Amino acid sequence: MFKEIRSRYIRYLVIIIFMIVLFVCMVEVNFLWLFGYSPTAKDIRQPIQSVASEVYTADSVLIGRYFKEDRSPVSYDSISSDVVNALVATEDIRFFQHSGVDFRAIFSSIVATVQGDPRGGSTITQQLAKNLYRTRYNHAVGLLDKIPGIRILVVKFKEWMTAYKLEGNYSKKDILAMYLNTVSFSNNAYGIKTVARLYFNKETQAINAAEAAVLIGMLKGTTLYNPIRNPERSLERRNVVLGQMYKAGFLSETAYQTANASGLGLRLGETEELGSGDSYLRTAVERWLTVWCEENGYDIYVDGLKIYTTIDSRVQRHAEEVIAGQMKPLQQRLENAWRGEIPWRDSEGKVIEGFLENLAERTTYYKLLNEKYKGDKDSIFHYLNLPKTMEVFTWDGLREVQYSSMDSLAHYAMMLNAGLMTMDPYNGEIKAWVGGINHKYYKYDHVFQAKRQAGSTFKPFAYLAALEAGMSPCDKYTDEFVRITYTENGEEKVWEPKNADWVFSGREMSLRWAMGRSVNSITAQITEEIGWDKVVDAAHRCGITSSLASVPSVSLGSNDVSVFEMVNAYATFMNKGKKVQPVLVSKIFDYHGNTLATFKTTTKQAISEEVAWLMGYMLRGTMEEPEGTSQGLWEWDLWKDKNQIGGKTGTSSDYVDGWYMGVTKDLVTGVWVGCDERSIHFRNSQTGEGSRTALPVFGRFMEQLYHDDSLHYDYGPFPDPEVEINRKYNCPSPRIVRPDSTLLDSIVPLRLPERPLEIPVDVEELREQLETNIPAVEEPQENQEQAAAIERQPNSKIRIRYPLKK
Repeated sequence: MFKEIRSRYIRYLVIIIFMIVLFVCMVEVNFLWLFGYSPTAKDIRQPIQSVASEVYTADSVLIGRYFKEDRSPVSYDSISSDVVNALVATEDIRFFQHSGVDFRAIFSSIVATVQGDPRGGSTITQQLAKNLYRTRYNHAVGLLDKIPGIRILVVKFKEWMTAYKLEGNYSKKDILAMYLNTVSFSNNAYGIKTVARLYFNKETQAINAAEAAVLIGMLKGTTLYNPIRNPERSLERRNVVLGQMYKAGFLSETAYQTANASGLGLRLGETEELGSGDSYLRTAVERWLTVWCEENGYDIYVDGLKIYTTIDSRVQRHAEEVIAGQMKPLQQRLENAWRGEIPWRDSEGKVIEGFLENLAERTTYYKLLNEKYKGDKDSIFHYLNLPKTMEVFTWDGLREVQYSSMDSLAHYAMMLNAGLMTMDPYNGEIKAWVGGINHKYYKYDHVFQAKRQAGSTFKPFAYLAALEAGMSPCDKYTDEFVRITYTENGEEKVWEPKNADWVFSGREMSLRWAMGRSVNSITAQITEEIGWDKVVDAAHRCGITSSLASVPSVSLGSNDVSVFEMVNAYATFMNKGKKVQPVLVSKIFDYHGNTLATFKTTTKQAISEEVAWLMGYMLRGTMEEPEGTSQGLWEWDLWKDKNQIGGKTGTSSDYVDGWYMGVTKDLVTGVWVGCDERSIHFRNSQTGEGSRTALPVFGRFMEQLYHDDSLHYDYGPFPDPEVEINRKYNCPSPRIVRPDSTLLDSIVPLRLPERPLEIPVDVEELREQLETNIPAVEEPQENQEQAAAIERQPNSKIRIRYPLKK
């Protein structure tokens, strides 16, 4: 009888074991699609995580992330022991004793649930399986999902199986690290590193027991125990976790009492650092990376890439600070110009009817209202004109106002915007990128996306074409009326360009002087002589990629181009005639630190080295020639150690766009200033010229770079030519004596700054000019006193303050 019983039980045991094995196999292979997908051995060895990609500057400063789930994994050794202890004490006290499934905890949870105290029995390993392989998602369960009650049994069984697989492949420490790197803490924050930085602005190894208890306490209910939304509940839950840690022996009584009596101690991390492409720079990198990822099979949102840009964080910071500092007074200037008047005007100065309404119709909000009110414009605009409380961006911070949606549109349309890019012309590395004044309110990137009329910053391409045609910087033209007849699309047209001051001086000027003074009439004569097709070709060879209308006015900047293109093209002048490909990303690493790609510029000889050097010399003319358009730069501390700067101002018609393109021995920088809506602009040259809007941004920016000792941008002259210069170029222009000038005004060929500055003057040179170059005039008494002061100086060098009183 005993043998029969034993054999019967063995038979049953064998049948049960067989059924279990069969069931496991059926689940593993998803038999008849009944059970859904199960993680394979490969999946276990290489668990799939959605890991945020991180973007760094060249000097290793984190500037942003791209993610679907904000996650940055860390190793076990980088996690505070308090975090581990809080997790084990709260979620799985027998974690180090079981092999993935704790049947004692399961039985305990069933008993507790029956007694009215429901609690979970899942281990940390089971929860990791759920996090990694989405075992609770619909696709995880096959056709049995349709049978009530069966789904949870299948899910639980698969979690047990996966937990055993994980325990067989990883150490306990690895499992803890993977769990803490994958768990969700709400607010789209995944992983302990992200949440430690978000709530306490700390790295994970610096988290103490009280802080760890706050974070681990959130796992019971990420919204209910969120320390920002529900601080009282979060504090209560934290103390429960601390109690569990004390009970488990992870905290001494003293440490427990101290932590229990403390506050939450939140110190929120910088949201900019945690952003997902919420700046012009990060969006620019994202735009570029999207193409690379598509070509190479990566996803920047889940693959945990480490992307290093060419941006220097210090240069970027200076650029952003200067833009903010200069745009505030410029905005005030624009508002003062139109105070009490409607600013949106056509080219004849007439108010544009329906301007705001047209703006409104381009918004997403309007489209929603259009659907709601079935196209009834009266109802739509009645709603859009209802005032409500809102916050608007101003240069004095966010301001709470009672505005209607139409008022808000008017406010933002009136805001001046800006774009700045600076680049190393020799290796193509972009060092700073500021696409606008505030990415939250103005998404459009004014470095790369926006294209605006370049104005006189385009003139150098006409002079480049002239040099390539055999001319020299000393060749002369007369500033006089020009009339050009040409054919466009089969229609005969006439172009009669005017100078900026509407005056033709009749003066004979060298090419360098004419470009330095930005004389339209001479630029037009050169364009007519060499052909405007040649100007277009020269611009394209240097780096302008936009389509250019080949018309006589092309040399005066009538076409739309971007700051990005202009910086690239000007870099060709400084790089010995070699056009470089701008580089924004230098290296990409995978999650494990392996190098995936490195990027360097490519070069192409676009113009001859001799012509390129001459173009640099021509650009210096805007500072060195009489009445050069860049001489407003004397206001800044840019002139030491024989420093040289070249550049070109630009202003489009009706002062819509203000430009400055500046070149030094180290950098090429482009600045644009204007409103997004071209019908809103300054009213006159004194307020709206590029020399008064964009040039000050460049001047202040370069001053900041020169003053930053941590950077290596030093004062100094342009490089000497490395090839023989076969054309005459050193031809000083005559000094200009204006009828209302004082003696010293006529000696120093400068556009006087708005505020006094000191300029070194050599006494012997001054005497020589007094004797030879200046006609006899009756000097004002104040000038005689200046001359007497010069004679009394014991040294040959003195400093004279400008401007002199009249």
